[in-house]
This record gives sequence, structure tokens and C-alpha cells, in this order.
Amino acid sequence: MQHTRTQDTLVGLFVAAGIVALFFLSLQVSNIRSFMPADTYVITARFSNSGGLKVKSPVSVAGVRIGRVSNIYIDKETYESVVEMSIESKYDTLPEDSSATIYTAGLLGEQYINLDPGGSFDYLKNGGRIEITQSAIVLEEVIGRFLFQKAEE
Repeated sequence: MQHTRTQDTLVGLFVAAGIVALFFLSLQVSNIRSFMPADTYVITARFSNSGGLKVKSPVSVAGVRIGRVSNIYIDKETYESVVEMSIESKYDTLPEDSSATIYTAGLLGEQYINLDPGGSFDYLKNGGRIEITQSAIVLEEVIGRFLFQKAEE
């Protein structure tokens, strides 16, 4: 069977389309929505333990993603985990007395930050800080405490 130039071109286009599809699939799986960052503002929160939270983890309010974790580092004086969150500008009405909690999606899923809005009439601005936080629950600690408690009985 002879290969024609048209067949070779069509096969090449099919392979190129497959590579492009795999590229976009990998972007979706890795939680990268776009190359250009949206218009955002940054707020911070301090946690005694940020658990398995990662950069680009979702930040949500009432189950709706409103931003992403942009940076995680340790405060060298207090030894607390400082989490910076990039919040989309269209969600600029988060009250100053909002609280932040680290949750896990499912039993062993990805960790994310959930913000619970407070009742203040003043809103968080760029560079603002959430004072009320609840750290991640570390599954290993919970199991260890349970086993230690059972061993004492």
C-alpha cells in the first residue's frame, strides 16, 4: 500500500491534535486554569499547622472557589505557618472578621481553605489578614491519639 502525501499530512495533524489535547488535559488535572493570572488581591492567615496544604490549593466560600493559595511559608519568630491567598477581585466584600479553616476534600483528598464570612461592615483589603483560623486536622495525629487512648484502657 502506498502512502500519499495527503495521508501523511492527515496522520501528522491527527498526532498534533492528540498532543494538544493531552496538553490541555494536563492543565486541567494540575489545577492550572490559565496562563494569565486574574485580577486578584492578597490576604494572609496564620495557622499553627497547615498540614498538606499546597500552593494553588483552592480557597472557597460556601463551596464556591473564590481564589487560590499563592504562597506558604513559616514565620521565623512565632513558628506559625503563614498562608497567602490570592482572591479574585470580584469577591472584594469579605468581612474583616471572617474565619479561615483548612479542610480536606473527602477522607484522603486534597486540602483547601474554606472562608466563613463574619458580620463586620468593613471588608478585607489587599494585604489584609484573617485573624480567626483553625488548623488542619492531621489524620495521623487523630489515629495516634485514638490508639494511645485505647492502650490506656
